[in-house]
Amino acid sequence: MTDQPSAIPTHSSVLTLNGGSSTIKFALYQVDKPLKRKLYGKIDRIGLSGTKLMCSDSSGNQRKSYSIAASDHRSVVNFLIDWLTEQDESASVVALGHRVVHGMKHFQPEIVTQKLLDELHRIRPYDPDHLPLEIKMIEIFRRHQPEMPQVACFDTAFHHTMPRVAKLFPIPRRFEAQGVQRYGFHGLSYAYLIEELTRLGDPAASEGRVILAHLGSGASLAALRDGKSIDTSMGFTPTAGLMMSTRSGDLDPGLASYLARTERMTTKQFYEMVNHKSGLLGVSETSSDMRDLLEQENSDVRAAEAVALFIYQVKKWIGAFAAAMGGLDTLVFAGGIGENLPAIRARICNDLEFLGIEIEESLNAANDGLISSSAGRVAVRVIHTDEEQMIARSVCHILGLVNP
Repeated sequence: MTDQPSAIPTHSSVLTLNGGSSTIKFALYQVDKPLKRKLYGKIDRIGLSGTKLMCSDSSGNQRKSYSIAASDHRSVVNFLIDWLTEQDESASVVALGHRVVHGMKHFQPEIVTQKLLDELHRIRPYDPDHLPLEIKMIEIFRRHQPEMPQVACFDTAFHHTMPRVAKLFPIPRRFEAQGVQRYGFHGLSYAYLIEELTRLGDPAASEGRVILAHLGSGASLAALRDGKSIDTSMGFTPTAGLMMSTRSGDLDPGLASYLARTERMTTKQFYEMVNHKSGLLGVSETSSDMRDLLEQENSDVRAAEAVALFIYQVKKWIGAFAAAMGGLDTLVFAGGIGENLPAIRARICNDLEFLGIEIEESLNAANDGLISSSAGRVAVRVIHTDEEQMIARSVCHILGLVNP
């Protein structure tokens, strides 16, 4: 495959691919001002039974659900390519954009070259849950459509502006030379949110102190001063920071050796536990879905404790980041939990009046875009994040398709 894109026609579409450890989200955007989403879908339960592809049209109407017999990643990606080829819209696709979770020293979206692929293979151990699938998708699409330009959009890039003190780990310095530091993730989501905050005319987006709370299955918070990331809760890997649906978040590092001695737990087993069996699922022992736990919390103390612990930890991160910035002007909720569960937002904001955070109950219940009360000093917003659109914007920008 050539490493440089050929001339790209106008009135075309960009396909975005957002691969996780067990899901692939995809979207098709018509290149225009603004970008227009024509198709959206996802494949979930990759590697498990019941693997399915579901898609919706531009109006959000679900077209159909397709069962996928083979559930290994290679078969799933090949199924997706075959399915996309059968869609009428596929003929207009001129470029692909990929979310690449770990980019290390890559601070901007880049056209995929063999050199970049070799680099991604080298850093695979940094994120074994995401990078292998993301690399595999790039390579399979490369074989199917060798002349199609592909662009890698790095989730870590947004946080490269963090000051050195926020990146350093208090461990022997020699590990820093190996790339061991705080990177932070959810960068595509945060980049989209700060652009939306600017579009909404919030002055804190460019000259102020903002906390962005991406609360979903994966959850993190970021502190921004004057539009730049100065700290974030995730660290060297996406496992760090706030507890999540199945990830533990921060733990005492001594726990690993303790469980190795008492449970004969291997490194692999420990990794599996903190990434896939902990968080809301581990504490509740019933579900990793916050909606389920809210329904169960009055009858199941384990569910109640899982919800309470999540809320408590979000509060602590808000307080810590407000301290790091010397105050707070705007707080933004995003992600599946942050956007859709007023009860969680209300309980997070409760008792944070000392920071100037006060919300209006009726606005919060209605999922309004601005839920803070007139008495509060901090603007509290709810913004629907869109990582796929951010990928599409990046592809259009780097390939010169349209000024996004």
